[in-house]
Amino acid sequence: MLKHRGFPGRLPGTDHQFTIRRANKKGATKLVARERYRDRSAADRRADAAFLSALIEHFDDQPFERGNLDAGRLSWLLGREVVAVGKLDPASYDQVLRVDLKKAEAAFPEIFADDSPGFEWDDAGDWDDDEDAD
Repeated sequence: MLKHRGFPGRLPGTDHQFTIRRANKKGATKLVARERYRDRSAADRRADAAFLSALIEHFDDQPFERGNLDAGRLSWLLGREVVAVGKLDPASYDQVLRVDLKKAEAAFPEIFADDSPGFEWDDAGDWDDDEDAD
C-alpha cells in the first residue's frame, strides 16, 4: 500500500480521518459512492471540503493511487468529485483515481474562492515506518 507522505492524516481539531496507518490484512475496505444528503452536519461537510482541498493541493487533476487514503472519506466524493481512472476496483489499494476539478468547483466553490481561508494542516500523516514491519 502506497503511503502518501505529506498528505494530512485528519482534519485538524476533529476525529475526521483522511489516511490510514497500515493496510488491512483482510484486504482494502471497499469504496462505495455515498449519497450526500442536505441534512449532513456542518462538521461532515467541512471534512468533505477539507479532504477535497487536500486532494487538489496534493494531486491537482493528476491521477493518483488510492494507497493509504481513507475509504470512508473517499466514498463521500466517489463518482462525483473523485472518479476512477479506468475500471473501478473498489477493494484495491492500487486503484488509480483523479479529481474532476469542474465538478469539485461546482460542489465546493468555497475551496476555490480567492478569499478562501484554507485549512491549517497540523498533521501531515508522516507516521513512523515501524508499522510497515507487519
